[in-house]
Amino acid sequence: MKSIEEWFEEYGESHQNKTNKAIHWVCVPAILFSIIGILAHLSTLLTALLLVLTLVFYARLDIVLTIAMAILLSVMAWLIVILPVGVGFYIGVFLLAWIGQFYGHKVEGKKPSFFKDLQFLLVGPIWCMDAYLAKVVPKLWKPRLKRSERKLIAQH
Repeated sequence: MKSIEEWFEEYGESHQNKTNKAIHWVCVPAILFSIIGILAHLSTLLTALLLVLTLVFYARLDIVLTIAMAILLSVMAWLIVILPVGVGFYIGVFLLAWIGQFYGHKVEGKKPSFFKDLQFLLVGPIWCMDAYLAKVVPKLWKPRLKRSERKLIAQH
């Protein structure tokens, strides 16, 4: 299995443009939130199972990022439970966020990573979490990103 650094380096190859990265930092969590929302309307058990399997994948890469993702996923699941919206809302968020993603990749001039390997659909959220932690708690968090990507984060 690839290390987190290998995943991030490969993912980062198609995420160098600062506009594309900014779009990803908004759209990736929106897609994640919408997928959980859609699944929760179909099957709570299936949703819980997929979230646990996602966290198992993350735990094999980095335990601290896994804990951060578990907190984020828990907050998202809680919001989905308390928000009085139907599945149509989550489908709309999903579609709009993917439009944003593809626009970002058009700006970047590179295809999305998941065209190469579907596992990158799981890497995107943890890659964003790594960047968020580097931005929010820079003294506490040493990002797993390449040095060149750290420079791009500092520019935002």
